[in-house]
Amino acid sequence: MAKKTIVVKQIGSPIRRPAKQRATLVGLGLNKMHRTRELEDTPSVRGMVASISHMVEIVEEKG
Repeated sequence: MAKKTIVVKQIGSPIRRPAKQRATLVGLGLNKMHRTRELEDTPSVRGMVASISHMVEIVEEKG
């Protein structure tokens, strides 16, 4: 069975954001504008994306 993945793109800057939001970006593997990461679609990753939804967007869902 193939694992479900999502492609997340950073669209917002972490400048002047709380340290917790910057740490969440780093936890997702993002740190510079317009970078993308393919991550496993788990509830924890979805929660991280939801907590900083103003700085990231889900580009694609695979699987």
